[in-house]
Amino acid sequence: MKPNVLVIDVGGTHVKVLVTGQKAHQEFESGPTLTPKRMISQVRKLVPGSKYDVVSIGYPGAVVRGRPVAEPWNLGKGWVGFNFEAAFKRPVKIVNDAAMQALGSYKRGKMLFLGLGTGLGSALIVDGMIEPMELGHLPYKKKTFEDYVGARGLAKYGKKKWRGYVADVVKRLVAAIEPEELVLGGGNVKKLKELPPRTRAVNNHNAFVGGFRLWKEADNANTFPGAKLLPGKGKRTQSAKQKTKRS
Repeated sequence: MKPNVLVIDVGGTHVKVLVTGQKAHQEFESGPTLTPKRMISQVRKLVPGSKYDVVSIGYPGAVVRGRPVAEPWNLGKGWVGFNFEAAFKRPVKIVNDAAMQALGSYKRGKMLFLGLGTGLGSALIVDGMIEPMELGHLPYKKKTFEDYVGARGLAKYGKKKWRGYVADVVKRLVAAIEPEELVLGGGNVKKLKELPPRTRAVNNHNAFVGGFRLWKEADNANTFPGAKLLPGKGKRTQSAKQKTKRS
């Protein structure tokens, strides 16, 4: 029997939640005062515990082995080391928020995902294997990519200049990473007039698709916790670390 999944997409301005079987998500405001305890308290007000069996969390920061390893830039403190499974009393999977939306957007091959939201989310998927990235914090002009193409850049420079910066950043990253497909997501993607070549735009609902897929993939690839089922092929792949351990 497939579990009912509660998917939580934690963003810099809002937290969005959706449970298996629901047609529309619910949300509440986040921001610099949001701690994990406050987040869970708000989620419980929206979704009774009896509605779900497992939890997926898209976290706006670095995640290693299913745990946050750095505090989020735009939220309150206390996320690193917090015991989410004890708080929810359910099994919990945590991934980078961009990685969760990337997983929900993935079709095949080598795909680069960039999320135009509060900051610049990024993730790379190669033949089904997800690699969360922190490209937004790389140096660009006088600051970082995120300062120019994130929400701060949009507010500071206006739509016209912001669109130019987005085009330039995309061109640079595509030249460096050479993906077969570029996917743009995040709340601000709809503010673009046109998309770069070989680019597909997705909406934030794909984050929920990714959250549901996290548990679907685990069911189909339970031999290796990090394995991902390739779409339509029924094969398991292993991460480089897992291959090393077995060789």
